[in-house]
Amino acid sequence: MTDDPRAVFDRFDASRVPSPCYVVDEARIVDNLAILSDVAERSGARILLALKAFSMFALAPLVRDHLHGTCASGLFEARLGREEFGGAVHTYGAAYRDADIADILACSDHIVFNSQSQLERFRPQVEAEQARRPHLKVGLRINPERPVGENPLYDPSAPFSRLGIVASQLDRSRLQGISGLHVHNLCEQDFLPLQETVSALEEHFADVLPAMQWLNLGGGHHITRADYQREALIDCVRTLSDRYGLQIYLEPGEAIAWEAGILVCEVLDTIWNGMPIAVVDTSATAHMPDVIEAPYVPEILGAGPPGATAHTYRIGGQTCLAGDVFGDYSFEAAPQAGQRLKIWDAAYYTMVKATTFNGIALPAIALWNSRTDSLRVVRSFGYEEFRNRLS
Repeated sequence: MTDDPRAVFDRFDASRVPSPCYVVDEARIVDNLAILSDVAERSGARILLALKAFSMFALAPLVRDHLHGTCASGLFEARLGREEFGGAVHTYGAAYRDADIADILACSDHIVFNSQSQLERFRPQVEAEQARRPHLKVGLRINPERPVGENPLYDPSAPFSRLGIVASQLDRSRLQGISGLHVHNLCEQDFLPLQETVSALEEHFADVLPAMQWLNLGGGHHITRADYQREALIDCVRTLSDRYGLQIYLEPGEAIAWEAGILVCEVLDTIWNGMPIAVVDTSATAHMPDVIEAPYVPEILGAGPPGATAHTYRIGGQTCLAGDVFGDYSFEAAPQAGQRLKIWDAAYYTMVKATTFNGIALPAIALWNSRTDSLRVVRSFGYEEFRNRLS
């Protein structure tokens, strides 16, 4: 592993990139992929990159070297997986459109349906594609009805969830052509919630599992976090595989890019309204929307919590949304216009969710290697990206 990732990014010179800019450390990505590859080898699981969390295809050669493939949430991600990353493509969608299903099937090695009604609706297309490509596998997403998340917004087992089939609604007589099951129940969690999920699966679907060839345990596993119980995960995967004769799949997204990136931004102005406020050239709502949705307060490298040091400032975004605020932070010296800030752990669920709301420019994307100090700006964005999304 690299050194402490915060210390690594502390020494990165933020003036080397345009602002705003997502900066991803290639060396950290390699370290995370090596951990996942080791878990896959020792457990027998096949691990896929969840493109919904991290889709930086500039790193596709590294992903191909370490993982089995990618997982997609619909047509565009499936195409990205097939065309840019290679390897297997597993696709799950809460519902598929008639206009997309043929192309989704053509891109996918596994397709997972959220309901048996959708499966029956598209069965003719599925069977026609399987006649051309017999290796295409079909699965159903099931709901373990075991909430393990702290935030209902991210909990697929929350009451009235639309994600997956609950045991009472699964028609066991209509499993023709189904070779596997998919469950996604975690969100940035360690092993114990997975253990609870597996217990619920065996409680509700023990009669179905022996007839399956594979089981996809979804994402949300923080496998690359330093304190994650990887040996317990390996034992769990082996046990499930042996007990039911299953090939196990895992779909981590954030684990691949965990602690691998920052969002560089620049202070544009400082004002006072009951407290000191700094306005930066990026946006929580547009460029790190989980800050608003979760919500949470991201760390800024070199800053502390409010009141910890001499100068406490609210850091706010450039848009007109009143709530476009990253949080309150303390600094040894008062932030000044032109100063660069580094918002921590901004590689996953950022680039994939960024918007041009308010006409704000999308951040550039840079790839840095903390071992060699090589740096390249992979992509920059301008007016065209804003205009072309409109009519």
